[in-house]
Amino acid sequence: MKVGVLSGGGDAPGINAVIRAVVRKGIVHYGFEMVGIRDGWRGLLENQTFPLTLESISGILPKGGSILGTSRTNPFKRKNGPQKIFRNVERLGLDAVVVIGGDDTLTVAYKLYEKGLSCVGVPKTIDNDLWGTDYTFGFNTAVSIATEALDRLHSTAEAHHRVIIVEVMGRHAGWIALEAGIAGGADAILIPEIPFDIDEVCKYIKARRERGITFSIIVVAEGAKPKGGKEIVYSKKVDEFGHIKLGGVGYYVAKEIEKRTGIETRVVVLGHLQRGGSPSAFDRVLATRYGVAAIDLVKKKKFGRMVALKGNKIVSVPLREVVSRRKTADLKLYELASVFFG
Repeated sequence: MKVGVLSGGGDAPGINAVIRAVVRKGIVHYGFEMVGIRDGWRGLLENQTFPLTLESISGILPKGGSILGTSRTNPFKRKNGPQKIFRNVERLGLDAVVVIGGDDTLTVAYKLYEKGLSCVGVPKTIDNDLWGTDYTFGFNTAVSIATEALDRLHSTAEAHHRVIIVEVMGRHAGWIALEAGIAGGADAILIPEIPFDIDEVCKYIKARRERGITFSIIVVAEGAKPKGGKEIVYSKKVDEFGHIKLGGVGYYVAKEIEKRTGIETRVVVLGHLQRGGSPSAFDRVLATRYGVAAIDLVKKKKFGRMVALKGNKIVSVPLREVVSRRKTADLKLYELASVFFG
């Protein structure tokens, strides 16, 4: 068989570990010919590929980013996009495609599968909001990076008697904010699932001051919104999947806190720092398990499915179930976190 591999959407620590596992087992155990597809679905639209060999995957396990490149290209927003995809798949002689991506990339995979593309999915998003799997690779690394930032910010917040707002990624789900906030001892955590009351946040800050604690750390997910309000956007321009660019909620919260309390407040936006650099050991292992399981599905010709983690076992689930739902943050975990607010 000749198998293509692509990564789409935002990059996440561990993509290269998936690629390494797919290629290694595909070549050594199954005798497959492996092809790298550049920059997500764009590579199949423009026929941009290169051979994936044992030599090309050597040393990529600890590297961040993706040796394939990535993009947020949506073939269904391009003129004759799906037709071009199938034409190039035929030209390349691909028997199957391993698709590494989140909801948008895998939605495209599912739609193309319905039209006849033999593909399997690997769940990738640092937001951990993909349905059907307990964890997506990249999430653990992002939480670790955010937690380290919180640890570092505690000392400067305490020294200057400030409130520091830490804005983390999380468009629709507050998994990163929630787990990093708990691990980093945040005094309040604002997530998309629960619209926040800024007066309640100020109450937490004032309660700490009354106890003689002169600093506070607030973690806010980029998709969090005030009660009765909307998401704070950086730009109303949308990408090919219809997403606006979020950003600025941290500054909104900081401004409101200063206005209501008079306490000096600073904002740290972690942004793409959460995506960059080497994956954690957990994500390297998970991504490797996913890669091996994905090429096993190809070998068995079980297409239209996504590999997933359930408990400690790697399983597979139908793509149609994955793309129709979103996994939001565990509100029981939020209840646990709220014990430590203020």
